[in-house]
Amino acid sequence: MNWRDLNRILPTLDEDTVKRMLEDERRGEQRVTVLVRLHQRYTILRSARERMEILGDVVFPEVMALT
Repeated sequence: MNWRDLNRILPTLDEDTVKRMLEDERRGEQRVTVLVRLHQRYTILRSARERMEILGDVVFPEVMALT
């Protein structure tokens, strides 16, 4: 997969798919720029999931509008 194709499809992929692609690239061609880009996307997806897990049970207080 070339750089343009990677950047076009990357936003549509889920965390597991990106992780698999990262692992495949590490075992395969080992292109540094591709590894970095996949890792960037993977960490964004992972942190979003972890944040939802942490905040999932939090009850936020109701805020009254100042009028």
